[in-house]
Amino acid sequence: MNKFFSLMLFLAALVFLSACSQEPNSTDWSDQSWQAIESASENTTVRLHMWGGDESINQYIDEWAAPRMKEQFGVTLERVPMDTPEILQKLQTEKQAGKQDGSIDLIWLNGENFKNAKENKLLSGTITDGLPNFQKYYDTDSPAFQKDFGTEVDGMEAPWGKVQFVFFYDSAKIENPPETFEELQTWIHENPGKFTYPRAEDFSGNAFLRHILYAKADKPSDIYDQPLDEETIKPTADQTWDYLKDIEEDLWRSGEHYPNDLTELDRLYSEGEVWMTMGYNEARAESLIEDGVFPETTKSFVMEPGSIGNTHFLSVPFNSPNKPGALTTINFLLSPEAQLAKLQPDSWGDNTPISLDLLPEEQKQQFEAVDRGDSVLPVEKLEESFLPESAASYVEWMTEEWFNEIVQD
Repeated sequence: MNKFFSLMLFLAALVFLSACSQEPNSTDWSDQSWQAIESASENTTVRLHMWGGDESINQYIDEWAAPRMKEQFGVTLERVPMDTPEILQKLQTEKQAGKQDGSIDLIWLNGENFKNAKENKLLSGTITDGLPNFQKYYDTDSPAFQKDFGTEVDGMEAPWGKVQFVFFYDSAKIENPPETFEELQTWIHENPGKFTYPRAEDFSGNAFLRHILYAKADKPSDIYDQPLDEETIKPTADQTWDYLKDIEEDLWRSGEHYPNDLTELDRLYSEGEVWMTMGYNEARAESLIEDGVFPETTKSFVMEPGSIGNTHFLSVPFNSPNKPGALTTINFLLSPEAQLAKLQPDSWGDNTPISLDLLPEEQKQQFEAVDRGDSVLPVEKLEESFLPESAASYVEWMTEEWFNEIVQD
């Protein structure tokens, strides 16, 4: 009898230890309560893999978000800087190797990268239905959350922020910035060497080129509402290449070298080599002005026919070893507290996708009271100039065609 009792205790212990040793990845968290998810995330580490090229973004994660995740949820948030294509390549390698417990808990992505991740089944599936803050404070039916560069989101990523593309200029050198791409063309010819743009491989450089494509179309919706058809788009594309070839000789270094990325263009602007820079995030100049990188006289502008904007997202890989921790982190980063801190001009300055009308009145007033800085255009101007992103296929097409038509020509 004692032997039998001992055997039962031994077997029970094995079952208990087996249950305790299960990795978070082995549980289907989609049907778990939020309380269970938060409880399972306690005393765990979440590795957030994300682009690390912006110091203000890095500081927001490291110095603001991470301490609060630790204090409020017992989660150690580690930022792992890595370019998004490299993140997806790592996930693809793990998938091919059948590695179900991966090395990435959470990723920041959008656009072409999301399309690739979705098509290659690198994401864990729908996550937004179970996020309390998303359901409570966001317009869940917003078109901005339904498609990402033309790809159906299907709840596989949660909106973290939104940005619009703007141009920055030194108002001490330029009194009236151009209002159209035709005026920009004239300005470049009248001020040789004082303008350039990043290569098409760069995200911001590619967006600049797509703005010209929008401008040369009969109307921008001919581009952003249509899937890429190279035959149909050829007349508009030809006008785009003609425009770029026309301005080339009057660009910085006569167009013989294009900045490799936005960082290089920003450096040229900060040194006075060029008088304009550009990029997504309409408020990003504020922290650069405060840090003495950009001149205090930096302002921003947009041109007709408008300014391309997009939402960026957080998502969970298919083999995240800490899915409850990843979900807890996403939910916190979508909270009014985290979004308000991110909006501050001395922080990231990133605009929020939160719906202010869904906030309690006191929190709504806090958002509305934020002074984003003198270099930031009024909300009304940004909203009236907003243009949706085109399908992700335009990005790769633009990169290849720009190289063929401009670099090799």
